[in-house]
Amino acid sequence: MFELVDATMIYDMDKEEKVYAMKSMNITFPDKGLVGIIGPSGSGKSTLMYTMSTLKKLTSGDVLYNGKSLMNISDSERQQLRRYEFGFVFQRHYLIKYMTALDNATIAATIPAAEAQKKAKDLLLEIGLKNSELNHRPTKLSGGQRQRVAIARAMMNDPKVLFADEPTASLDHENAFLVMDRLKEYSKDRLVIVITHDTSIISDADMIVKIWDGKISEVSTKGA
Repeated sequence: MFELVDATMIYDMDKEEKVYAMKSMNITFPDKGLVGIIGPSGSGKSTLMYTMSTLKKLTSGDVLYNGKSLMNISDSERQQLRRYEFGFVFQRHYLIKYMTALDNATIAATIPAAEAQKKAKDLLLEIGLKNSELNHRPTKLSGGQRQRVAIARAMMNDPKVLFADEPTASLDHENAFLVMDRLKEYSKDRLVIVITHDTSIISDADMIVKIWDGKISEVSTKGA
């Protein structure tokens, strides 16, 4: 599904000392399954996710999605991918303050409103929100509850690829594993890419990619 070819991202291009966030990365990702991306802060994990999901453009090299380069696609093509094929969970939840948890989960839904409400409710309950919390606004929810709403929102349109940047950072261990169980279930038919510092939550990953100083230092697959 995804292939990176000599993928390089340089920040501070106009300065004498350039910062390499990604250095000639070459890797092919599976069409489905749970992929864990691990590495220390500043190693290039988030940049990798941003370039794969078209949120940032490589300095050089290429990102292929289903055999097609993402380097020079139009803005409308990017929007289509992000709306219908990609889902996102960021470290910050980015919920709309005046909307309820249920409405936040359905904000970008592409299905009829009534169907979206039912689907969002089912998703929120599956990943640990309570019935009584569905109509709470973000200010009435804990950090972990807000993150669960963000995860449900990312799943609403059944994206083929779900990008999750530290999705369990604000959760206790019990709820972190509840969320990861749901993401693992989701990855049976789709690709889920999880960036994390916590290796325990990706112990069941189908593929683990270790990044160090902008380079891929190790790739391991389950059963290999």
